[in-house]
Amino acid sequence: MANSSIKARKIAGNGVFILYTAVNLVFAASAMASHHTTPSTPLIEFLQRTQSAVLQSLGPKNFDPKLYVDLPLRRDLNDAKAALDAIQRPGKSVSPSDLRKFLGEYFGPADGDLRYAVPSDFVPEPKGFLPKVEHARVRDWAVEVHSLWKNLSRRVSDDVRFRPDLRTLLPLPDQIVIPGSRFREVYYWDTYWIIRGLLASKMYETAKAVAKNLLFLVEKYGFVPNGSRAYYTNRSQPPLLSSMIMEIYRKTGDLMFVKKSLPYLLKEHKFWGSEIHELKIRDSRGHIHKVNRYYAMWNKPRPESGTTDVASAAGIPDGPEKEAFYREVASTAESGWDFSTRWMSDASDFKTLMTTSIIPVDLNAYILKMESDIAFFSELVGDVSTAKKFSESSLSRRETLKMLFWNDEMGQWLDYRLAQGGQYEKWAATNQNQNIFASNFIPLWIASESDHSMVKKAVQSLRSSGLLHPYGIATSLTDSGQQWDFPNGWAPLQHLIVEGLARSGIKDAQDLAEDIASRWIRTNFVSYQRSGVMHEKYDVTTCGGFGGGGEYSPQTGFGWSNGVVLAFLEEFGWPRNREIGC
Repeated sequence: MANSSIKARKIAGNGVFILYTAVNLVFAASAMASHHTTPSTPLIEFLQRTQSAVLQSLGPKNFDPKLYVDLPLRRDLNDAKAALDAIQRPGKSVSPSDLRKFLGEYFGPADGDLRYAVPSDFVPEPKGFLPKVEHARVRDWAVEVHSLWKNLSRRVSDDVRFRPDLRTLLPLPDQIVIPGSRFREVYYWDTYWIIRGLLASKMYETAKAVAKNLLFLVEKYGFVPNGSRAYYTNRSQPPLLSSMIMEIYRKTGDLMFVKKSLPYLLKEHKFWGSEIHELKIRDSRGHIHKVNRYYAMWNKPRPESGTTDVASAAGIPDGPEKEAFYREVASTAESGWDFSTRWMSDASDFKTLMTTSIIPVDLNAYILKMESDIAFFSELVGDVSTAKKFSESSLSRRETLKMLFWNDEMGQWLDYRLAQGGQYEKWAATNQNQNIFASNFIPLWIASESDHSMVKKAVQSLRSSGLLHPYGIATSLTDSGQQWDFPNGWAPLQHLIVEGLARSGIKDAQDLAEDIASRWIRTNFVSYQRSGVMHEKYDVTTCGGFGGGGEYSPQTGFGWSNGVVLAFLEEFGWPRNREIGC
């Protein structure tokens, strides 16, 4: 395909060889790749230029590239460009004093377009809050975690709607809850656990408002972007919108909310069924299976990490090869797992990211959940034909998970790595990635009664996998320095696996679910007593230890950590025979 430099790389862990191109021509010629690329904007390009100027002038100490693409302009873009041109001489960095003066004069604060807004349904301790939590100290802590929703609640300023040309923040119509720290906007899959926490806090109207913002984004873009910034509209994130609507419906019984949401869920499903995200694989019996992958509509440095991506791409020739690498980086960000050895053909070489060549088991489980939810909602509102269509789709995808991803010998569902490329490929067992990641157990979340034997085997496999540690489930077994690797544990993965185990109806699985939840609650509790904040990620080997690694400093005040702790406490309480300290 084309005049490309193709080299064979060994897939780490299972000895399989695939053709992996530096130009990443796995699926299509470069014409197709360029077609599926969201154009940049003059504002984003200018902010990236500013970002680079800051790094060059002020140096890397305390430098966060995201900050400089979040800053709103005080004046028109052309005025700001002219001012930067005046102080930036060719081949030389801007003097620190000139740069600081320029930033102060032309930019507002990064959070300047957000307004604190206490939710109307917030009360200090809701009636019927966490009835299973009887331990006084744990209950006091839970009430404190609940109070953090006030700290994270915002409304987007009207200025964003009136002058969108001056900022990257997207206008949203309803109350928002941000993750916290450097993340000053809504994020897609974070919102699922924020909603789970809000529902545990009896904040039903806020949960609906938060979900409505995502429906608004689907209406505008055809999908939920990675986050509510203009620079995130080139990719999505793990599709959990239908699951948010389902949880709200279960708690509130609001059928009208479901009816209003359904058209947007259908629209999002169409996005994930597009030619860039959906492929077909022929199994050993000759049956065709639809499968999905991550594929960002971007082939340049991510604006929020522009200087980082440029540094990562050093040594890759300009042109198609570099564009292919940037697409892999952005596609990995679309997965939510940015970054992990899960996506690399060589665990020691970040340049071997091959996310668009991987069919992720968890993504396909999420889409199965989406299809099942749509079938349920359609039947609920009386749309029989749509209910039938999506019920059949979900049954077909459930068979796909069994036939293509399940490895009976390991007792796990494994990612599938494509070898040939193109829209069709013949399945081969050797292309399953046999490295162990927490994602291998995500299908437990959507397991059904027909999966009983697989669930039993997966429970035993999880126990012996090496992922279970004294304070939660590790993301992987590889200590690579990437954030979605060992020894980091992430709240979303704990919750999905625990909830799947708890729902299984199998006593051994339910016991394991309660055990993992207790470990996670305990380390969150101890860490909070020491630091006074909830953390983005935790070190599962250390009581109260928070995680590290990755391309930015560990973050605190994190919404999804709040949500998972409250959801676990609602489900399990705090067993009386468990210690609460280390």
